[in-house]
Amino acid sequence: MLAGLLFRLLAAIFSKGFGWIDDQFLVIEIAQSWVDGIDYYGWLPGNSGNNEPKGFSFFYTGLHYLLFQLLKWVGITDPQCKMFIVRLIHALWSVLTIIYGYKLTLLFSNKQTALQVAWLLSLFWIFPFLSVRNLVEFVGIPLLMMGTFFAARSDNKTNWAMWIWVGFLFGLAFNIRYQTALFTGGVGLALLFEKKLKGSVLMSVGFVLAVVLIQGGIDYFVWGKPFIQLETYINYNVSSAGLYTVAPWYHYFIFLLGVMIPPVSIFLLFGYLGSYKKMLVVFLPVLLFFAFHSWYPNKQERFITTIIPFLFISGIVGWKLIVQAALNPQFMKKWIKGSWIFFWVVNLIVLLPVSVMYSKKARVESMVYLSKYEPVDYFIIEDDNKDVLRFLPQFYSNNWAHYEAFMKKDSFESFAKSKDWKKPQNQPEFVLFFQPNNLDNRVERMKTVFPELVPETAIEPGMMDKILHWLNPINDNQIIYIYRNKALIPNKVEEK
Repeated sequence: MLAGLLFRLLAAIFSKGFGWIDDQFLVIEIAQSWVDGIDYYGWLPGNSGNNEPKGFSFFYTGLHYLLFQLLKWVGITDPQCKMFIVRLIHALWSVLTIIYGYKLTLLFSNKQTALQVAWLLSLFWIFPFLSVRNLVEFVGIPLLMMGTFFAARSDNKTNWAMWIWVGFLFGLAFNIRYQTALFTGGVGLALLFEKKLKGSVLMSVGFVLAVVLIQGGIDYFVWGKPFIQLETYINYNVSSAGLYTVAPWYHYFIFLLGVMIPPVSIFLLFGYLGSYKKMLVVFLPVLLFFAFHSWYPNKQERFITTIIPFLFISGIVGWKLIVQAALNPQFMKKWIKGSWIFFWVVNLIVLLPVSVMYSKKARVESMVYLSKYEPVDYFIIEDDNKDVLRFLPQFYSNNWAHYEAFMKKDSFESFAKSKDWKKPQNQPEFVLFFQPNNLDNRVERMKTVFPELVPETAIEPGMMDKILHWLNPINDNQIIYIYRNKALIPNKVEEK
């Protein structure tokens, strides 16, 4: 636990930025805009003509709103300082996964096996980084782990309050991420198969209680209709399943084999399959969760990270059963030991750099840079090499400026005629050029509209951002070149 806490604290201190669009723009940006008295992204009814819910749960985002209000009240306004506090809270919260993962394993195996699981939960290479992100896929894991532990430990003699508490924990996880209902359903089925009817019924009561009070209550308070956000979310995902990253059904299987480091990942998956009799309360939830996400067309790797801790638990327990029952320990001993040595060598090599990496550094630091000119009212993003806009996190600018983007798909002639750009009130204070490709020509072209553009600075991605882009170009982290419009801002601001 202390080792896991150490690396999570390192991540809280050094791993600035954000990992994906969702952890920044569906949580931090929304909450801060509410604190600042606006609804920049239009989540609330009646603002900017918005009369339709977006389909996102307000619970987790609302907790950040309350936190940011508290920080504002005590005088903490620096964005990087606020995000350090957010990461620190998440780091401490994630330690519960280690504690209850150990306890859950101990129910089904011995102390040696439980310790092996605890080391994996503590020091698996991607966990410290994910633990300090605002990803709903990861934030709900401690609740699922605690709920599974209490469900596995309890029986028909357990008092009703404990079973309702188990369901309430699963209900809280649902209020953070709707898809955890699949996991909860798997636990309920396992309880029925194990003839824990009392537990299954009372757990359902606790789950419904949490969902009605929180999800239903917040939706009714904001929109005047309970569960309207959930209804919108389901309808949108049913109709838009093929609009995002689509991959074959076996995509997550290959992902898990790779991310959990072969050949140990193979041991763990076989171990999981062999654990169904002994650990049905873990096996069934993981199976339902994995099967649904494998069937659903939209596949993003972060979606499936929720079950990795449970794969470690069931995989280790099941693999030891397989080795004891079917394999010759003497014959396999050296090969298995060598595989684990390889796993830990690779894991530890990448653990520290991933734990402390500054993710999406260029985008974050660009906004930090513009904050020196506060308030910036209007800027333009020029990314003529791409058709997909990489959003800029205005949380870090301490300001909510209006901005527009000129992309590859756009016509420059239409852009040049879209406004009377000669009027100062129509001009941007800055133009941000993404990527170095053909930069000089792009700048000269933009100068035909804004002749007094001058180079200000260039913000480069962090080292790990560059490595991830080299490994997979879909991790698009560009150099951002900031040009100042001298007609509006004559002089460069002095460095603070």
